[in-house]
Amino acid sequence: MRIDVDNLKTEVKDLRIDVDNLNDKVESLTASNLRIQSSVHRLELSQENIVLPRLNTIEACYTDTYNRYKNSADRMDAYFEDTELLKRVVSEHSEKIQKMA
Repeated sequence: MRIDVDNLKTEVKDLRIDVDNLNDKVESLTASNLRIQSSVHRLELSQENIVLPRLNTIEACYTDTYNRYKNSADRMDAYFEDTELLKRVVSEHSEKIQKMA
């Protein structure tokens, strides 16, 4: 009977050590969790206050530029045709002036 009580005491002591170790690990995990939550919170604030406003500015810039080009794209073909016509006329006139000289 005495041996059984001693064995139980030893087992209880081992269990206390195991529980203490588990408590240490839980405290460590809790601290890690708090650090992770803090980091995530800072990332969320950074995204909300820095990244998203910058993305909105970039988007607005590209959208405005696109709309300007889109609205004048149909006129660009006419400009190209006019430029080609001007090149031909200038070439012809240059040749005529060369012959006159």
